[in-house]
Amino acid sequence: MKIANIIDPKSIYLDVKAGSKRQLLQELAQKASELCGIDDRTIFDALLERENLGTTGFGGGTALPHARLENLDKIHGIFMRLSSPMNYKAIDNKPIDLVFMLLSPDSSGADHLTALAQISRLLKDENSCEKLRHAKSEDEVYALLNE
Repeated sequence: MKIANIIDPKSIYLDVKAGSKRQLLQELAQKASELCGIDDRTIFDALLERENLGTTGFGGGTALPHARLENLDKIHGIFMRLSSPMNYKAIDNKPIDLVFMLLSPDSSGADHLTALAQISRLLKDENSCEKLRHAKSEDEVYALLNE
């Protein structure tokens, strides 16, 4: 599975302001709702439920919030670069500024895990993250995500 199959330039947001983890998850849910047509509260609740199992902030200034949802037709992704780093309670206790949210159909099983693994490899690569932090446009971010 290629990242291009789950994200497009319209689902990339740069310089997003978020004062808290909850506010960030609400913003992600709202954008995802516009993208996939599922109620933003349903998406937010699913993201929060997953987050309550353990943080999806896995270090190096990155987070990968994700959830599985009924009535979703395919895997959807959203990338956000925050305007300033924020506390996300990541495993390394450092603030985050790069977020890739992944929403998958309940039935996606292996595809969900494959997508998570691919995105986590990308976000764990310090060189890739630095390029994402300095990208000047959504199109440039899209190209970097799909290298």
